[in-house]
Amino acid sequence: MADSTDSRTPPPPTAAPASPDTDADAGYLQRRTLRRGSAGWLLLTGLGVAYVVSGDFSGWNIGLAEGGFGGLAIATLLMGVMYACLVFSLAELSAILPTAGGGYGFARRALGTWGGFLTGTAILIEYILAPAAISIFIGQYVESLNLFGLTAGWPVYLACFVIFIGIHLWGVGEALRFSLIVTAIAVAALLIFAVGAFTEFSADNLNDIPVDKEALGANSWLPFGLLGIWAAFPFGMWFFLGVEGVPLAAEEAKDPVRSMPRALAISMAVLALLALITFFAATGARGSAAVQDAGNPLVVALQGDGDPTPLSRFVNYAGLAGLVASFFSLIYAGSRQLFALSRAGYLPRFLSLTSRRKAPYLGLLIPGAIGFALAAGTGDGARMLNIAVFGATISYALMALSHIVLRRREPALHRPYRTPGGILTSSVAFALALSALVATFLVDKDAAFIALGVYVVALAYFAFYSRHRLVAAAPEEEFAALAEAEAELERD
Repeated sequence: MADSTDSRTPPPPTAAPASPDTDADAGYLQRRTLRRGSAGWLLLTGLGVAYVVSGDFSGWNIGLAEGGFGGLAIATLLMGVMYACLVFSLAELSAILPTAGGGYGFARRALGTWGGFLTGTAILIEYILAPAAISIFIGQYVESLNLFGLTAGWPVYLACFVIFIGIHLWGVGEALRFSLIVTAIAVAALLIFAVGAFTEFSADNLNDIPVDKEALGANSWLPFGLLGIWAAFPFGMWFFLGVEGVPLAAEEAKDPVRSMPRALAISMAVLALLALITFFAATGARGSAAVQDAGNPLVVALQGDGDPTPLSRFVNYAGLAGLVASFFSLIYAGSRQLFALSRAGYLPRFLSLTSRRKAPYLGLLIPGAIGFALAAGTGDGARMLNIAVFGATISYALMALSHIVLRRREPALHRPYRTPGGILTSSVAFALALSALVATFLVDKDAAFIALGVYVVALAYFAFYSRHRLVAAAPEEEFAALAEAEAELERD
């Protein structure tokens, strides 16, 4: 082993050096900085819950039509295990690499430039498509509530993107505080809903979906058989989808080494509790058959086909708050992932420029424009969410794999936080993520193939252009360069 006095210069990343103009420009990173220290563990926890909370109000119930109560219950349990294992793995990785790259940064360190780009692209698919879908759902809620006489359509979608992107441009601290307030309203409404729904709870309502006698293993609890469990995986994910985005706030967090693992763990605990009470309260109050196709299952669980009640009206308005919270936070996540990929040269570098208030304005405006165009042009929120789920499952598998690789390849790496169970934990997340990826083809083949098409285009751009123009000074690239230099010295 060479000692520390070795006069050789550490090698640059083998993947691709920075272009000369980037190396010569000392102001490159100065024009691409975020506002540090803006978020403590409470705001980060609120962000983690905000990503997901809209999924408690709608979407998950469609899994009842795929697997029945028992199938969706098992699928939700397995997906909960996957997310818990993934969150514990990400807590370790985010303490090692506290950068805005999040999952892309972890995969870049463990799997190289190709792994980093594959992961970052999958995350972008999730965080650009999901807000577009949610803007459509917001429009439907606005119309159903007869707010201001508006109907669902492009003016409502445009208002969503303009207003909430505007708050993000104002500043990250203000944005996260707004998100925390709206999320708290939505969570309180879920708890109030559960109290009201449990007063009408009956176990007989849980398994009232007719049994498909031709399905393998079918019974009253698994009306669509064993395959129904697998088909319900994507809908079990809706109780947790997005919580993995918390590490994207690492560069703007106070003491990310301590606050990030804490926020991830608390977020996951809150989401698991909300999933449990929402699932049982809604199905037990009115019946699985009644809520399986409902656009607003919690309202149906409270009032059925009857007239609205004060509680159902309150929950309906709170559902809009939940959608706003998730829409708002997912815009944040998408902008930070785009910022990190652009800053490192994987995407056009101008996308990572930040304003005087340290907001990545193009990283907010361009994905917002794409999201609005998709919402206004298609109006198909369910299809876009299925595409987002496809991207999410790929990123989960690659992030879990990154944890496994770093544990094996760099066992001596300083880890301020260590994942309970180590590689076993991340291996469980990896296996379940691959199972969920395959399950997306069972639910919506078209969405899966659309996502694959986007992937192919992105990979072509990387293979023929951007991988030759990466920025060595970007934090994620510097981490990788230092790791490779240390490994080279170890070999010598």
